[in-house]
Amino acid sequence: MTAPAERHAEPSWVQNAVWWQVYPLGFLGAEPAADNATLTHRLPGLIDWLDYAVALGASGLLLGPIFASATHGYDTIDHFRIDHRLGDERDLALLLDAAHARGLRVLLDGVFHHVGRGFGPFREVLEQGPAAPGAAWFRLSWPDPAAACAEPDYATFEGHRELVALDHGEPAVIEHVVSVMDHWLSVGADGWRLDAAYAVPREFWATVISRVRDKHPQAYFVGEVIHGPYAAIVRDGDLDATTQYELWKAIWSSLNDRNFFELAWALDRHNAMLDTFIPLTFIGNHDVTRIATRIDNELHLTHALVILLTTAGTPSIYYGDEQGERALKYNGAGGDDAIRPPYPPGGPDALPANGWETYQLHQRLIALRRRHPWLHSARTQRIQLSKRRFIYAVRDDEQQLIVALNIDDSPSCHEAPPNHLVVAGNGTIHSASGTTPTLTLPAHGWAIIGASPDSSPPAASDASNCAQRA
Repeated sequence: MTAPAERHAEPSWVQNAVWWQVYPLGFLGAEPAADNATLTHRLPGLIDWLDYAVALGASGLLLGPIFASATHGYDTIDHFRIDHRLGDERDLALLLDAAHARGLRVLLDGVFHHVGRGFGPFREVLEQGPAAPGAAWFRLSWPDPAAACAEPDYATFEGHRELVALDHGEPAVIEHVVSVMDHWLSVGADGWRLDAAYAVPREFWATVISRVRDKHPQAYFVGEVIHGPYAAIVRDGDLDATTQYELWKAIWSSLNDRNFFELAWALDRHNAMLDTFIPLTFIGNHDVTRIATRIDNELHLTHALVILLTTAGTPSIYYGDEQGERALKYNGAGGDDAIRPPYPPGGPDALPANGWETYQLHQRLIALRRRHPWLHSARTQRIQLSKRRFIYAVRDDEQQLIVALNIDDSPSCHEAPPNHLVVAGNGTIHSASGTTPTLTLPAHGWAIIGASPDSSPPAASDASNCAQRA
């Protein structure tokens, strides 16, 4: 297995992608375990929410696990069968058709680092011992002397015995994953989120993805990577992108510590990644405490969203975050339940009234991003930086926006470039004849400013003159 010699470009449609991420087993109220659960056609229930996602501004549906599993979906037992708690392949076809009819792409969650103990080849191992045809799929250690009735020790995902690690050097495993990806892309999916991609050898991804991409050149492949050499993982694994956990952490941590230097450092790192790939960015997902709970000062939840939607990347909004939902993740049994809740059946009319203001803020900022599609790959540049105030420019070769953030208890006043307007936020620009324009931010305020329609974008030196005056 060898890595590709040359990087490909991500599919062109990804430039405009904004994902709405849903964890189906939780969202649709499925039973916690598949044992004794009957076939229930829940997946079409998501169709009632597609117009809600479109109205939000999303262009894609990022689905959590939907394949047959024992419990939470990440312990897959059959990659070719829909989990019977969610329905069957016809239900998925209905959802795909409904999503595509609305212009929504659909990304599936592929768990290919490990499987559940009920996965067919591993059941063979437990039933037949070392001679089982599926033994080569796993990294096994048998008792000495090997006994057919003994259970082997085996590699796992991070020590979880119910999650059995695959042997990614085994040709049969490669063929299996290629077949799975090809099957569901042929059914109508648009790409794959690759769970625990950081724990899988990069050459495995390179081999599998290059083969799948030959048949599905417009498919999108994003790997879950928490930390490490992001760009090298993308390049060596032939991925399109990885998740951007560094930026996620810097956003909430900077706001909580009231120290924008961490965010500025992370944005410099983010800029460097853009030389290789465009990351999948987020401030919430199915594995982390809700952003509204994580942020200490609720006034700064807006700042987190502004940062997400004004920086380069392919943004993902985790269901419930757009309503300002709160929930804490903790380690231990049931620790994910609160962040993966059911949504009311029948559609958004049953949602509580107090979340719609946050939803509308998401709408406005996503709409701004859609008016400026170049933000997908734009670089950020510091203009003014202090612990509690940060102004940065986001620009490509010909266009720019300026983002001003204040998390101090006092208002602030800053020099503004000429011929600019506030396009979003609660800041104001004051301009009098013969004087330098000034941008005023209230305490805990923010503003996005851009060139007025009848003016040309300023040179970088114009924006860099912006300095705090009070």
